[in-house]
Amino acid sequence: MTTLLITHPSSLAHETPPGHPERPDRIRAVEAALESERFAPLIRETAMAGTLDHVVLCHPRDFAEEVLAASPASGLVPFDADTTMSPGTVDAVMHGVGGAVQAVDEVMTGRVANAFSATRPPGHHAESVKAMGFCFFNQAAIAARHAQRAHGAERVAIIDWDVHHGNGTQEIFWSDPSVLYASSHEMPLYPGTGALSERGAHGTIVNAPLSAGDGSDIFREAMESVLLPRIAAFSPDLIIISAGFDAHWRDPLANLNLKETDFAWATQQLMEIADRRCGGRIVSVLEGGYDLEGLSRSAAAHVMALMRG
Repeated sequence: MTTLLITHPSSLAHETPPGHPERPDRIRAVEAALESERFAPLIRETAMAGTLDHVVLCHPRDFAEEVLAASPASGLVPFDADTTMSPGTVDAVMHGVGGAVQAVDEVMTGRVANAFSATRPPGHHAESVKAMGFCFFNQAAIAARHAQRAHGAERVAIIDWDVHHGNGTQEIFWSDPSVLYASSHEMPLYPGTGALSERGAHGTIVNAPLSAGDGSDIFREAMESVLLPRIAAFSPDLIIISAGFDAHWRDPLANLNLKETDFAWATQQLMEIADRRCGGRIVSVLEGGYDLEGLSRSAAAHVMALMRG
């Protein structure tokens, strides 16, 4: 079984203001962790650049063009209180889109068993016509739609364990019965969405909100009783993971108490479902995670599980 790691140097070129949690050191921490000898079996590829045609799978063309045209020649351009664009942002964002699409291509054609695209900035807060929460374009959503359009996937399940609810992914697929969106997240917390009552037009939105202070037992119970059964019952042709690691106990932006072993366990549970339902096909894309040690340890545990380690 082969696992693909996709990265790109442009992830380091997206600059944010001093003290901003979504910073280039996040990628440095993940890449350093995955340079360990135990990750030698990984197949490693450099992300291709995504195209406007990829972006418009989930975002209207005029919005996408507006974001791309906002790239500054110098300095920083604010999109909202949390989201900033620098001269290197567009290149980073488009390679993030390309990495997610590339991961889908490699997995859906059977060249690899599963893939992890480790790029920044993240994407799951990006709604169809709104950049927010550190995010510009929604890579996980684009990956799902690309799997359908380019590879004939009839149903795609996206599971999001980032500590912040993926409002963008939920909004994009709210009325789409062919994509299941399942999320565990802390509430109340940014962006304020993700209540149990938010089920989508076809019941394909599944939220399992957690409370500040919750740890491994409650997270695993939510996964086993709510999220995993729904994913299995949906019988997807591909599982996509929005892999945020900010539910780790060390993270400064939230109040959950997960350990890296929880992310490894969740990955293993999803792999079991994927083995039964979709030939083991899993694509994972990096979302949040803002304590460098917690992020690196969690990403390493996640990838090791994908490698069936």
